[in-house]
Order: sequence, then C-alpha cells, then structure tokens
Amino acid sequence: MNSTSSSSTTLDKRLSGLDEATKSLAASSDFGKQVKLRPVLDAIRLVLLQPDGCAAIRERSADLESAGLFLGTDWASPQILVPALSKASLRSPNADVVVLEAANELRLLAVTKGDYVHELISAEDAGHHLSQVLAINLSLLFTAPSEAEREQQGRMAKVTRSLMRYLGEGVGYENILDHLVEEIWRILRQRPIQVDQVKQMITQIAVYRSNPDIDLGANSGGADRLISSLFGTTDACREDPGVDVYRSRLDAMDSSALQFEAAGFARAMHDTGLVSPYHAVLLRFLQEKGEYLLGEALGLSSTGRDCLLCYHDLVHRLIDEAVHPETAQCIYGLALMLERGILYQPPVAPAIWRQLAQPLSANSRERLALAFGPAPEPRAWLLSGMLSILGLPFGVGQGDNPTCQSARALSMWAYNDPDYLLQTLVWAARDDEIVMHFEGQSISSNESESGVATTLPVDLDPVSLLVVPHLDRIYAEMMRRCIGRAGDPHRWVNPEFHGWWAGRGFAINVDVETGKLVDLEDFLRHFYANYHPFYNGNQPIIHPQPAGIAVTDSAARFIGWHAITILRVSLDPQETMRVYFYNPNNDSGQDWGDGVVVSTAGCGERFGEASLPFEQFASRLYIFHFDPLEPGESANVTQAELDSVVGYNHRSWGADRLPTETIEA
Repeated sequence: MNSTSSSSTTLDKRLSGLDEATKSLAASSDFGKQVKLRPVLDAIRLVLLQPDGCAAIRERSADLESAGLFLGTDWASPQILVPALSKASLRSPNADVVVLEAANELRLLAVTKGDYVHELISAEDAGHHLSQVLAINLSLLFTAPSEAEREQQGRMAKVTRSLMRYLGEGVGYENILDHLVEEIWRILRQRPIQVDQVKQMITQIAVYRSNPDIDLGANSGGADRLISSLFGTTDACREDPGVDVYRSRLDAMDSSALQFEAAGFARAMHDTGLVSPYHAVLLRFLQEKGEYLLGEALGLSSTGRDCLLCYHDLVHRLIDEAVHPETAQCIYGLALMLERGILYQPPVAPAIWRQLAQPLSANSRERLALAFGPAPEPRAWLLSGMLSILGLPFGVGQGDNPTCQSARALSMWAYNDPDYLLQTLVWAARDDEIVMHFEGQSISSNESESGVATTLPVDLDPVSLLVVPHLDRIYAEMMRRCIGRAGDPHRWVNPEFHGWWAGRGFAINVDVETGKLVDLEDFLRHFYANYHPFYNGNQPIIHPQPAGIAVTDSAARFIGWHAITILRVSLDPQETMRVYFYNPNNDSGQDWGDGVVVSTAGCGERFGEASLPFEQFASRLYIFHFDPLEPGESANVTQAELDSVVGYNHRSWGADRLPTETIEA
C-alpha cells in the first residue's frame, strides 16, 4: 500500500469518527452540548492533521455549525468577527482555539464559494474577511514554524500553514497583496512613531514579489511605492546596493545630482511617513554641503527652513548624534519638529542641548540596549526617540500595555508643553526617578507602589520606554490617594497628572458605586455647551483636554474604560460636525459597533488624529473636563439630537447600565 492510499484510509477513519461525534452533538440538548463537544473538537483536530483535511472540514461546515460547534462563542456570529484577532487564535498554544478558528475560516470559505448559504454573512463579506485574514497571516503562507511555535503548538503549527495555503488557493493569492498594502497604508496615514512592524511587512512583500515561485497577482496596489520608500527611493539606490556603496556614490555627485537625491528622499518620506536607511546616509553627507540641500533633504517649507537657519548648530549636532541608518526614522520627526517651530519657544532649544550632553544611567542604557540592540549606542536611540515624539506628538502608542494614561500624558506634553516633556525625560534617563506633585504633596516614582502595568513595557518608543514606567507608578499612586473620596478619582488626578490646562470642572455620567448611568441627558447637554461650536459661541478648544470613553467592540459590547484626548471640534469636508481626538491605542481606526466606526483619514483628520461625528463620540463618552469659570450653561440642544446620542448609548455600553426606573418604564 503506497503512502497516498494509506493517508486516504487514515482520513476516512478520522472522518467516520468526526461524523459520529457530530451526530451525537446535534442530537444533544443545549445543556448537554458541552459534554458532547470534546469528541468533536478532537476529531476535527485529527482530520486537519491529514493532507486533505481542510477540504473535508469545509464540506462539513454546515453540519458542524448546525450541530452546535460554535454555540456560545464569538464564532457563532461570523458577521462581527475581527480579522486581526485571527492572528492570535491561529498561533494559540490552546489546540481548541486553533481548531475553532480553522473551522470558522473553512466555513467562511464554503460560504464564499456558495457551498453554504449563511443567514448571518454574505458570500461577499465572507470573502472579504478571508482576504484580510490571509493578509494579516501572510507569514504563515511562506515561512516554516518558528522554534517558539513548534514548542507551543507542536503539530498544530503545521495545521495553520496548510489551512492558509488552502484558503489562499480558494480565495486567490492576488487578493492578499491588495489587502495587505491597503492595511499598511491605513496604518501609515496615522503616522505612528513605531513603524518596525510595518517595515517588516513591506520587507516581506519585497521578498515575496522577488520570488518567481510565488504569484501575488499582477496588481501592485501601491506596493511599489512602499518598497521603494525603504529600499530604492532614488536612482542611486534603486537596486538596494547597501549603505556603504551608496555613500561612495554620493562622493561622485555634483550639486544638481545631490539636489535630485535630496528631493526624492524628502518626497518619499512625506508621502509615506517612512524613512529609508539611505536617507540617513545622505543627510549626514549633506551637512558639509550647506543648509539649502539639508532643507531639501528634510522637505522643509519656509517655516521649517527658517527654523533650520536659526538653529543650524543644534540641528547639525542632532544629525551627528541621532541620525544613523538604524535610527533613520527619526529624520521624519526632525523635519516635523522644525515645521512645528517649537524651537522658538525659549526653553526648548536649551533643553535639547542639555539632552545632547546628558549622561544616561546604567539602568537606562541597559533597557535601551535590550529593546533596540547595541548599535548605535543607547544615547543615539534615545535622541532619535526624542526627535520622533517632538515631531509626531500624536504618534505615541501605548503598546500592549494598560498604560493609556501615561501615553496620553506624553503626547499631551509633546504637543502642548514640550519643555516639560524634555524635563521628565532628563529625570527618567539620568536619575531613574520622576517626582510629581499631587495637591501640594510630592510623589516619587521610586517610592510609589506598582502601577497599572504588571511588567516593565518593552514594546514602546525609546522615550516612552524610559518615562512610562515612572508615570505609571505615579498615576497609580495619585489614584490611591483618592481612595475614600466620593465620586470618580479622575476628577482630581487628571489635572494634577496632565497639567494646569486640564479643566478643573468635571462631568461623569456613571455612578461610581453602582456602574449605572446617571443624569445622561444633563451630561450630554453640558458636553454640547462646552465643546460643540454651535452651542458654545463658536469657542475653539484652546488646550487639549483629557477625557474618558467607554470602548466597545464591533458588536457594540462594552470592553472597558479608556483615556483619550479631545483635540478639536469642527466641521469636516462633508459639513459634518466631528470631534477630533488622540487615542493612545496603537491603531485608532476601530469599529465600535452600531455604525460607530472611528475614522483616521478622509474626514479632515490631521496626522495622528481619530475622529467621529459629534453625536457618535458623545455616545461613547463618560468623562470630560471643562473650565468651571466659562459660561458653559446647559445647551439648548434639540430633543432629536439628544435622542440620537442616547440611542447610540443605550444600544451599546449603556444597555445594561440603565437606571432601575428607566428599565421599569
């Protein structure tokens, strides 16, 4: 008996066992399905380990679902599933999670191909979901399991790869590139400081496209612009020759050729938000060629050029110390910092000079080297991070850490009070301690107990890496000092933690003790009176204000409380009044359910801003600050407007928080 027939016999036996287990599950009551589910999961796992297992599970998708395979799980509602979450599921050390995710993807493939008409999701939507799953899990298509995957998943690591190949053949590989490139552009439009993951994805695309054995489709979908922005921005580095070869080519160029190089790099940088390592080589070379070419390479407007001319010694020193091929991304921060003109603020330039001469503590050097590697030296990484955060204050992300308050503070200071940000950086990097004050009493980060984060974060930008652990502990200590006070502690903590410009007036629509909604309409009228231009005398927001939102998932279910910054309120190009805000969550483009989809581009957003129509934003708001001295009387908002906001609230996070009298009514 040859191996093919042997595999076929084994598969037949596995399928026989699966079919029996499925019938038993289908015949059981809802109460008894949990007992009968175990044999089904085990049988699916054994089938998927066989060469043609994916096709066999796809054929049985309808029977498995009707029997109750997905009952009581998120997979029971395929229309709300988030493709990005498949990445964690397919790599889970829990075999049951991998099995359920695989069965779900095969079910959606059956729906896409018309094998199975599903009442909750259309064939088009199922195909779109699978294309995104393939794009997000592109590495599973072309790379072998890593050591970690082999240790954690065992043979299931091979199952996920065979699944991805089967899905790719079914959906079409040409769809993968389009969606991956689209996702990369969506992220880049938010201008994050940390782009390492994006660069890794672009590198993967470049490798796959250069492989003649892999067909990713004819439509490049903007991939060429992304690849060239990193590896072949200009003619002199078109074939990605390496930084040493490129440096030697610069010696042979005249002024005209150098200007062409400078303009090419600047155009690509401002177009994508990405910086090529070759750009760093060029910028260091141009320091000896005059300020004009330096300004060209940075893509500066007249504002930025004036700042460059006024502070040319400082800029040259920053390029010497911070700009290297490994830290090239900070060039974008340097350019935007000059464009912002913050060096004209009297304390900022001296504070940056101080940072250039500042020695780092042994702990700071160790943490930076651990996170970013030994080359260049830790000091260069920290300076590069400083330039990035000063140029892109809304590009700060909290990473995979519950430190939204600290990330928000860094962003707010970088935007509104850069010299204070630089002061906290000195304290953290030199002294391994930050001291702040709460109601006249000093709080040391070293003397405070643990913060919100249970472990030291490592997936942050260089400035956040050093400063956030200290801020996190201080914030937690401020919260502890409010224990026993009536009401929400953010009333007192936010102004002390973030700065004097945070309004001392405070509004909340949730009862802290019961978690129930309270005075929702009064809360909304007050918010309109303070923030809506049509109701507050067209008064713009002077200083960014901290606020709290109730985050919901794509099914409008409550996830948790989250700190954001309200930046401005204005009409978008479509004449819709929108709230523009900063979200420290690394990706602000989120679906909060019930049609509330956060926009990050296309609705008048500036780099790093998220936005929602005013009433949708208000429906997710639970805390805001205001100036109690402003004449912010309750706004004469129409009942129709209020009803719209209240409806969004009651259909989402407020559904199970209604006051008792409301439920009875």
